[in-house]
Amino acid sequence: MRRFHFLPREAKFFDLFEESTHNFVKAASLLAELLHNWEDVEGKIGQITELEHHGDHITHRIIAQLHGTFVTPIDREDIALLANRMDDVMDFIEAAAVRMVLYGIEKPTERAKEIADILVTVTTEVSKAIPRLRHRRELSHMREHCIEINRLENEADAVRRSALAELFHEQVDVTNVIKWMEIYENMENAVDRCEDIADILEGVMIKRA
Repeated sequence: MRRFHFLPREAKFFDLFEESTHNFVKAASLLAELLHNWEDVEGKIGQITELEHHGDHITHRIIAQLHGTFVTPIDREDIALLANRMDDVMDFIEAAAVRMVLYGIEKPTERAKEIADILVTVTTEVSKAIPRLRHRRELSHMREHCIEINRLENEADAVRRSALAELFHEQVDVTNVIKWMEIYENMENAVDRCEDIADILEGVMIKRA
């Protein structure tokens, strides 16, 4: 029979959330490093894939913790949503990286480097916001991170639009256009999921105000 814990085990949930954000910050940084220094491509992508597997493990631990805890520090739905969106961030980073090998990309575009740099900044911003969940008095300070995450998502979206416009105007190879469209989409989706995390955090702020 499943054993439920009736006292909030806050630290464990928050520890796992922070571990997840640190994990995808590492992955985003590796992706940016790959694009700025196009060397040892398969080795760097292999490291990103390892981080993605670790991210899956963290997500499974959060969900298992959720099923085994009767009283949670924040709403159960918010815990599940945060876990899933963090997992999505990691998945999209890895998807962008893996497709560069699958599609035989010869060199990165300048726009890809720009989006990767934004991705590092936005994931770092998420990693700064998440620890504030631990203490009610810190929740009000989480808003500034959420605002910055939303700004960065808008910036990434603008870069992606410019990148697509350049693809259609400068590329004559349709196959290459399709390849980069998908890579850009995965990178932008990773940024979008960071914005989703910010939206969830703002909802938690309202509930716990």
